Amino acid sequence: MILKSLLAAVVGSVDAERLFKTLHVPPSLTAEAGAVSRAHMAQAMNMALFNGLLARVPSGRAYVEETIAAGGKVNFDHGALRTVAWSANGTLPSGRVAITRLLEPLGFAQADIYPLPRLKMTGYAYRHLDLPEEIAQFFVSELHPEQFSPAFQTAVTRVVSTSIDPLTPDETTLLTRLARGETLNQDEAADLVCACVRGFGRHHAEPSLSDYETLKAESAEMAWISTEGNAFNHATDRVADVFATAEAQRVAGRAIKENVEISTSGRVRQTALIADKVTRGFIDAHGQRTERVVPGSFYEFISRDFLPGSVRLDLAFDTGNATGIFNVTAASEN
Repeated sequence: MILKSLLAAVVGSVDAERLFKTLHVPPSLTAEAGAVSRAHMAQAMNMALFNGLLARVPSGRAYVEETIAAGGKVNFDHGALRTVAWSANGTLPSGRVAITRLLEPLGFAQADIYPLPRLKMTGYAYRHLDLPEEIAQFFVSELHPEQFSPAFQTAVTRVVSTSIDPLTPDETTLLTRLARGETLNQDEAADLVCACVRGFGRHHAEPSLSDYETLKAESAEMAWISTEGNAFNHATDRVADVFATAEAQRVAGRAIKENVEISTSGRVRQTALIADKVTRGFIDAHGQRTERVVPGSFYEFISRDFLPGSVRLDLAFDTGNATGIFNVTAASEN
């Protein structure tokens, strides 16, 4: 199978087999032979990112294992990540461009913009042009440091100015070729998917403790970015009844948001497990490396209704929902 071979080249054959048993895969991408399409690459990237997130999020991994043991599968709805729109960003493109340069050649296009004024951020939804309901979307947020204090902005500069672009010139060339509509062979496609997955990470040096505390005082989101960078912030499972799922997680003893977020339309309902803790390195006042436990990534649940008078799902996001969901990383500080 084209997709399985591509995924195995990225995560290994054992994980590829497990992911095919874990995630719903678009039937149109299960052909045994043929050319590698941008949809194949997009799906392989998404599956690899999901795999990486589960490795960092024990609570989400436990939920997924229970789902599979009960004979179910995960319907991967969307993934999310955070960026900083700041010019002093080392050799890494500023803000969401660091990610959209990966997404757009693979067939994703901006679907909508979601102002997040309470967080001093803006969210951007990217949806796949070929299989919008079947290939997981991306919610890419940008933080706007200019809306914070001068001390905060100085700390942001010290943190992100050390960023190094993870893409090689050859990988950038592959992206350019794909964006032009060229077909890549299997090896080129695998190399490109590996490069794209690598793009979702922290590309700056470990922050100082003092900068981390300065950032956290004004923005839990920027403090998170200082330790996690552009890593996959969360993966979202599209479930039939998010209220029932949330209650089942409480019964299982997992920490989950107290309330379900409901969109203005009422058609999109979301909640999430509280972010798992991770150990990250910092530089202390004496220039020595030290470690601290901080919020990491998390696992989310969403239910979507059909659009009125349509058989198409409402694939939109909601500003209020997004703002509420962001709080699960801040809650993990407690």
